[in-house]
Amino acid sequence: MKILVAGAGSVGRSLAREMSEAGHEVTLIDSKPEAMRVASVPEADWILGDACELTVLETAGLEDTDAVIAATGDDKSNLVLSLLAKTEFGVQKVIARVSNPANTWLFDESWGVDVAVSTPQIMAEIIQEAVSTGKLVRRMQFQSGAAMYLATVPNGSLFTEHALGHVSLPPDILVSSVIRDGVPLFPSPDMAIDAGDQLIFIVGANASDGLSEIEAML
Repeated sequence: MKILVAGAGSVGRSLAREMSEAGHEVTLIDSKPEAMRVASVPEADWILGDACELTVLETAGLEDTDAVIAATGDDKSNLVLSLLAKTEFGVQKVIARVSNPANTWLFDESWGVDVAVSTPQIMAEIIQEAVSTGKLVRRMQFQSGAAMYLATVPNGSLFTEHALGHVSLPPDILVSSVIRDGVPLFPSPDMAIDAGDQLIFIVGANASDGLSEIEAML
């Protein structure tokens, strides 16, 4: 399948990487030059541009695209892209990310959305099922062999003593999201982690040996 992913942040890159490894032809679009981390998903085609502009979508070959994933962090942009993909290009499957739960009602067929994914909703479900503070809980296994783990940060954890960017993680393991008071936050190098925060880790297929190191930090 030919798939377009709009938004080359951590969410978009992870999706693009997973789909590329599954054999799909993937194009990533983002309007920010700093998001052009081509080496992170070298198999994908990268386009610097606004995914809400018809000329950019034409350049991306949307008329021949099987699925569009609107994965930016901006709900308005995701809605506009969904509508354009469905009405202007007739894309068969349009999947849109919802960042603000209050906007979920907008993400329906009238805006061209076939499937809406509410990030806070998904993260909240993960929180409810996590049972151990200071322990890693596997939440999802990807087809590539990579996996997603959740951990609740206890008092005295190494993660609470340093900014996130100063915590050295094992190779091929990254923090993809921080959940605080039920709200998912995108991690940044200068972010301070509090006891009680939930950390979502993406663990590479060959990085399972690093899990014990992560638990030792918790």
